[in-house]
Amino acid sequence: MKYNAKAHKRISIRLKGYDYSQQGMYFVTVCTHDHHFLFGQIAEERMILNNAGRFANKCWLEIPEHFPHVALDEFIVMPNHIHGIIIINDTNVGANNHSPLQINQFRSPSKTIGSIIRGFKIGVTKWFRKSTNTYNVWQRNYYEHVIRNEKELSKIREYITNNPLKWQLDRENPEGIGIDQLEKEIFEYKREK
Repeated sequence: MKYNAKAHKRISIRLKGYDYSQQGMYFVTVCTHDHHFLFGQIAEERMILNNAGRFANKCWLEIPEHFPHVALDEFIVMPNHIHGIIIINDTNVGANNHSPLQINQFRSPSKTIGSIIRGFKIGVTKWFRKSTNTYNVWQRNYYEHVIRNEKELSKIREYITNNPLKWQLDRENPEGIGIDQLEKEIFEYKREK
């Protein structure tokens, strides 16, 4: 069946016209299907990873091996989601910092944030299907935010680092009792831009 936006009622959460393969820093959140706690639990304000969580952590750390133009910054595996900062480096710079000639303007989708997250999700899903009875691992899509400046980067790093400490205020916690002010600032900023 051909995709029809009206029939499927899907609304894109991506920035219209933005090139998600371009150099920059991206804050991403990837959530589990129905927010199931698949990766472990929070105990005494610390994230305790189970086997699945350790494997997800390993897969995240291996992203640069599969995407050499990518570096990782702060990240955390939580019970039902993963927050991380992905840095896409300039892949068009050749020897002596000269840009190679552009024969055509086609960019491989394998260099986009979407393909990076898709590859990560596939790796973790394969492990789940081989090692557990869980078939549906991930929520469709993911959240992303283009990090625009050092102040924002600092806030996002702080938010990721302190995520287990503020689990009761995490928007991804189905049993949460509120919203962390820093999280609210980050996500409100995203909606404004």
